[in-house]
Amino acid sequence: MRAFSSLLLLAILPTSLAVKSQDFKTCSQAGFCRRGRALSARAQESQSWRSPYSVDPSSIAVSPEQASFVAAVKSSLYPDVKFSLDVRVHDDGVVRVRMDEVDGLRKRYDEAASWALIAEPTISPDVKWAVGKKELRATYGPKKDIEVVVSYDPLTVTLYRGGKPQVVLNGRGLLHMEHFRTKAASEEKAPVEAPAEDSQVVMQVNNRAWFEGEEEDGFWEEKFGSWTDSKPKGPESLFIDITFPKHGHVYGIPQHATNLDLPTTTGDDAHFSDPYRLFNADVFEYNADSPMSLYGSIPFMHAHSTESTVAIFNAVASESWIDIGHSSATSTETHWMSESGILDVFIMPGPTPTDVFAQYSRLTGAPALPAHWALAYHQCRWNYISSDDVREVQKRFDEEDMPVDVFWLDIEYAEEHKYFIWDKKTFPDPVDMSHDVEAIGRKMVVIIDPHLKRTEDYPVYKEAKDLDVLVKTPGGENNYEGWCWSGSSAWIDFFNPGSWDWWTSLFKTEPGETWSWTESTVDTYIWNDMNEPSIFNGPEISMPRDNIHHGGWEHRDVHNINGMLLHNLTAQAVMMRTDPPRRPFVLTRSFYAGSQRFGAMWTGDNLGTWEHMTAGVKMVLANNVGGFSFAGSDVGGFFGNPEPEMLVRWYGVGIFSPFFRAHAHIDTKRREPYLLDEPYKSILRSFLRLRYSLLPVWYTAFRETSVTGLPVLRPHWVMFPKDEGGFSLDDQYFVGSSGLLVKPITQKGVTETSVYLPEDQVYYDYFTYEAYRGAPKGKSVTVPAALDKVPFLIRGGSIVPTRERPRRSSVLMKHDPFTLRVALDTKGTAKGELYLDDGETFSHRDGKFIWREFVAGKQNKGLLIRSTDLAAQKPGEAVNGVALPTYNGANEFANDMATVRVERVVVFGLSAKPKSVQGGGKELHWEYTPGVASNTKKQGTASVLVIKDPGVGVSSDWEIVVQV
Repeated sequence: MRAFSSLLLLAILPTSLAVKSQDFKTCSQAGFCRRGRALSARAQESQSWRSPYSVDPSSIAVSPEQASFVAAVKSSLYPDVKFSLDVRVHDDGVVRVRMDEVDGLRKRYDEAASWALIAEPTISPDVKWAVGKKELRATYGPKKDIEVVVSYDPLTVTLYRGGKPQVVLNGRGLLHMEHFRTKAASEEKAPVEAPAEDSQVVMQVNNRAWFEGEEEDGFWEEKFGSWTDSKPKGPESLFIDITFPKHGHVYGIPQHATNLDLPTTTGDDAHFSDPYRLFNADVFEYNADSPMSLYGSIPFMHAHSTESTVAIFNAVASESWIDIGHSSATSTETHWMSESGILDVFIMPGPTPTDVFAQYSRLTGAPALPAHWALAYHQCRWNYISSDDVREVQKRFDEEDMPVDVFWLDIEYAEEHKYFIWDKKTFPDPVDMSHDVEAIGRKMVVIIDPHLKRTEDYPVYKEAKDLDVLVKTPGGENNYEGWCWSGSSAWIDFFNPGSWDWWTSLFKTEPGETWSWTESTVDTYIWNDMNEPSIFNGPEISMPRDNIHHGGWEHRDVHNINGMLLHNLTAQAVMMRTDPPRRPFVLTRSFYAGSQRFGAMWTGDNLGTWEHMTAGVKMVLANNVGGFSFAGSDVGGFFGNPEPEMLVRWYGVGIFSPFFRAHAHIDTKRREPYLLDEPYKSILRSFLRLRYSLLPVWYTAFRETSVTGLPVLRPHWVMFPKDEGGFSLDDQYFVGSSGLLVKPITQKGVTETSVYLPEDQVYYDYFTYEAYRGAPKGKSVTVPAALDKVPFLIRGGSIVPTRERPRRSSVLMKHDPFTLRVALDTKGTAKGELYLDDGETFSHRDGKFIWREFVAGKQNKGLLIRSTDLAAQKPGEAVNGVALPTYNGANEFANDMATVRVERVVVFGLSAKPKSVQGGGKELHWEYTPGVASNTKKQGTASVLVIKDPGVGVSSDWEIVVQV
């Protein structure tokens, strides 16, 4: 968020509303990235290139459990510098490779994984290590077909499956861990000459220039614009090449505004000239196609082919740059360059996308199961200006019969931007206002940023200062002062354990020993913004890298983790303010691997343009495959005044995003959906109602991702990993396992569009029941895309549960009846799931939920549709990583839902008109519409059987028999 709230801030902020590239570094302006790319260039130019790193075979020690080994590593460049290598295999087949400097002048930052991982992984007891003269080999897996081979000289680590290499570390010889040194010793280094091009001699000390370059480049100090970054520790960067043989597509490493199938940055076919950057930064109005860093960083990359999927998680917290190229049409080469840290790479062997997501979620955690209401519609702008403004907006939604669940307040609610402190001139009755919103189950979300106004009359700042939990300046003696919305500000150091209990205590709504937010309610939830951190007068609008955090670590070491800690602790604070605890909702802008455990994210300060709408779809998909499913873009665009057509299309994107929020800049015109003229207003009303009708689908999808780690939004390569025709698709996707296929329209003037069907299966239009047939090798079909419709298909073989009663908020839908859409596949079968719980507490962990499976299958010449208790079939499955106790189908929640019925069953694709439809031993009321034969453009309309009020409950076992 950006505004010009004072003349002082106006002088500090950029003067134009467009991304100013000069505010942010390119690779050529970052010393360590220049050094990394120069290293790669020298390797390519030299036929005799060879990595100087090797394993000392005499030092190898295999653990007694045969699950890991450690060894000494040396560099021929610096024989006196010591390194250690640790390779271990986890019980799920993931391989962890760690390398660190030993007995150096200083300690390298090695705590990134401890913040990202949910626990120390369990080592596999079923690994066989064979120590040879030239390599060390580990064999494991159910079929004993997975091997990890560590070659000694030069050092490489290769993962094989079935004898085929899948992932190679240091295969191109670009591994380099810049060791700690003194500035005096560095300056005394004598110049050396590079060896002849055809030299086969192993590099010795006098070959350092050949490997590291002739000159020291940004070792001890670096300038960018008017800022100087002192580097008292000297060079400590880490470079590693990671190759994916026979895997031609890579995905992940959010956050970037670009294609899901990541374009190349090296080679003749390079799409970008710069590498992908991971450096959490406040880049407002970012470019719609760029490798520039944005607000979050998840160093998790998938590599995919028709044969297998593998992935790596590179647990590093410092700024990183990643080059991507192709050594052939089917293999991908990547080069990871990080400013500091140790080598700590987790190799996920797959071999399927489902396996990779499970392996990653076991490391960093599955996404949290959110509160049910959090999946509904959120209405926000910068800013609703008063208590009466909030009340009026709520009134207008109700008058226009538009559903909404959450109203948001941006920074102007706070007196002088002192977060937690209401501006009583405009919000004189914050608790009463919140209670008015909460009267029908709605919620408030209020922004809490991490910068604290430096004034003694602000109790939050004063307590933080007294506790000595603020970020320090270089040297660690003084509290850092920067500028943000509050003017002169300080930043809490959440790496300091002394801040943790204090921060969580602030959110209590009852008085305590320290200051707490008594002018709040337990139905007021939190938005963490500006947590990259964003600092208006700092380098790259962020914190100086030589600032000091708890433990003496420089900010450069922990930058990309910084924002996650605020998100984590705020989620804990919201959860702890009630007894029993409720599920928290906290939105974050900055994130890292593991942030998915704490709440939601959004893609930041986007523009109200078609290009940004298109980019937003890709970015949300990238976050989903990056492990962070609860993601969305600001509907309408944060900046600008979208025309009615664009705004309608943006809502069409939003209703099919996991996180669905409309938001707008303070300088934009008011654009709440009820303000549009007809027919646009009615279209938006229908879109909002569609989202609410599909909440059972979204909630069931989130239950699945909270257990398996599979994303809520699934691109085609995840659903159909062997269909190469869909590997690069990023403008259409599936919602969970529901069988719903969506293609949002993000271009002006579109009336029809092409949808890719990846299989020889029937797909039905959700609204009109038009039937489209795919092909064995994939096929594109043309579907209508009028402004009042989003191209939305149901895959044959799916059963979709919905709730069709219009309500003002999702809480009012709790006891509404269900409709089941049964979309028969080409074999005449279908199935689906429905998961329900109280949507607010953690009682589901005690078995208080409903989890049903609906199945339709052939019986004699007819069709049998039945409902069974899925939880009873899978009693040992965990929810949100917590194993369920013994499940009781008659649990308290199920009993409360006993009266909730299925009011309608709609069956598409029956082969003929039924002779009878029976349930509970009696004939049911039903209507049948035959299908319409195909014409030249479409494949016909499916037959539709509507069974009205079949007299069955959503929480009970039942059968319906359709005789044809």
